[in-house]
Amino acid sequence: MPNIEEAVELIRKSKHTCAFTGAGVSVESGIPPFRGKDGLWSKVDPIFLDINYFHSNPDKSWRLIKDIFYKFFSGAEPNPAHFGLAALEEKGYIKAVITQNIDNLHQAAGSKNVIEFHGTSQTLVCRGCGLRFEFLPAMLDELPPKCPECKGVLKPDFVFFGEPIPSMAHRLSLKEAEDADVFLLVGTTGEIQPASMIPIIAKEKGAKVVEVNIEESKYTHTITDIFLQGKATEVISRLSNFMIE
Repeated sequence: MPNIEEAVELIRKSKHTCAFTGAGVSVESGIPPFRGKDGLWSKVDPIFLDINYFHSNPDKSWRLIKDIFYKFFSGAEPNPAHFGLAALEEKGYIKAVITQNIDNLHQAAGSKNVIEFHGTSQTLVCRGCGLRFEFLPAMLDELPPKCPECKGVLKPDFVFFGEPIPSMAHRLSLKEAEDADVFLLVGTTGEIQPASMIPIIAKEKGAKVVEVNIEESKYTHTITDIFLQGKATEVISRLSNFMIE
């Protein structure tokens, strides 16, 4: 694969490499992207994830949320891309993973320092008292699920349309962008704001950008220094094998 040796050398010499992942990392685990011709929004009206709609129609929102995020996606398991990034972190080559995904697959693969930019489906937050609870399937026996403390409606702890990015995740992501001398983009197209600004900030702060994508993205001809074209599973596996062998 052209440029992979160059990418390996860049990461080996790096003092602080951060990975930044998008939907392309999880598609081979059976989780479709939200956008694009085969994306979720081509089949389902995204209004059910609008925060105002959720407040007005929590029962309708929760029926789709349950079917999509807690039934359809529940069987997804980490793939070689997730495991490869976890192995690179374990060996000290990657300091953190910033992910736009909400599926918890990086953690399931063994990654420790994961910044969930858009939150997670693995906890629910009460819209009444603000308490958070680890998700358990029994919570969805009745919809909408209610807080055991105040009986307020529970919401998945990920970002809905109309909600801000979690402040801690945003701050930590900006710090990674400022600290990194290598920024590894994996399976992200650069179309979702404000997440798409994080790699740009890293580049502005002097980081070298290594991009892994099936096809060219908005980053490829603007900030990318090394473009590794291919599936995340194949490219990250090769990169990890080169680094750890």
